[in-house]
Amino acid sequence: MTVTEPETAPSPEAIRKDAELVVDVCMSVEADDVVTIICDDDNHHLARVISDVCVDRGAWPVVMNNETQVRRGRADTHFPMAPPRNLHQAMVASDEVIIITNLEWANRFAHVSAVKETCAANGKIASVEPGMGSWGLTKEALLRAQQRALDAIAALEGVERVRVTTARGTDFTVCIKDRPALEVTSIKQRGQMMGPLPLWAEVAFAAVEDQTEGTMVVDGVMLGIGLPGQVTEPITWTIEGGKAVKIEGGDDARRLREVVEGVENATVIGEFAFGVSEVAPFGTPSEKGRVGTVHCALGDNHNAYPGGQNVSVLHLDGVVLEASMQIVDNGRWILRDGQWVL
Repeated sequence: MTVTEPETAPSPEAIRKDAELVVDVCMSVEADDVVTIICDDDNHHLARVISDVCVDRGAWPVVMNNETQVRRGRADTHFPMAPPRNLHQAMVASDEVIIITNLEWANRFAHVSAVKETCAANGKIASVEPGMGSWGLTKEALLRAQQRALDAIAALEGVERVRVTTARGTDFTVCIKDRPALEVTSIKQRGQMMGPLPLWAEVAFAAVEDQTEGTMVVDGVMLGIGLPGQVTEPITWTIEGGKAVKIEGGDDARRLREVVEGVENATVIGEFAFGVSEVAPFGTPSEKGRVGTVHCALGDNHNAYPGGQNVSVLHLDGVVLEASMQIVDNGRWILRDGQWVL
């Protein structure tokens, strides 16, 4: 299943309404707030609408077009993700940072030190998903996803191990002992980890770096290898001692092997996470936030996730669909065949 584009372009009024959802509900921008809005060429017109809403709320927005870095980063996964010094400093000095660029680039940008420093400075930071003007969301819908995240975090408090299985062959166990959960939902709090909004919502952990074991079959999106949607053939990770020691499959698997080859710590299972949103669209980077999916990331977890110790220039997410997820410690199920059962 893939997300479909609307048949007609959204009206200026619909775009304005969704921009108000971002500014007022998701980011809670207030009078006199300093707001940095990062965009690329494709989204500059939407950044202007968000900026106009911020001005109407009495805030001080600045739009910074980062097209050059976004374009080069999309073309080459190894191109540096860290922002230039002027943008880095603007982010850390802001009350809110709103990123409206190509979403896959924004997902990888979430793992740079500038984002971590923005959170440490008590800022709010998030990326905006495609489709502004056609979301049709309410605050109540966002609160439902947030509550699902909070319920899962409570169920996983103090847990050591979680097992994930799917009908397509995924069967791995991940250790999250002493690793605090991240609530990555669309109603942002100060100091909270960056994530997309408003469709996406997930719970994420820094996986204990040397203890993930088993097989993961990526059959959803695989970020960082240039795919427009889900994989064309499943990619199988054989995981031993916390590392993907084999990456097998067709052409998509070959491309992933080429991306991680020779990159320090890029085969470590750095992240373990699962979606809690009922509206995050399949076939896009936001799929990672959909209920029924589980994803792990190869590479860095030290910037974004509490307790994470793996340092790498890459962070590459792979999604498994229709997952079952069980707490090993007590046998409690969170997902069964892609359905939320907590």
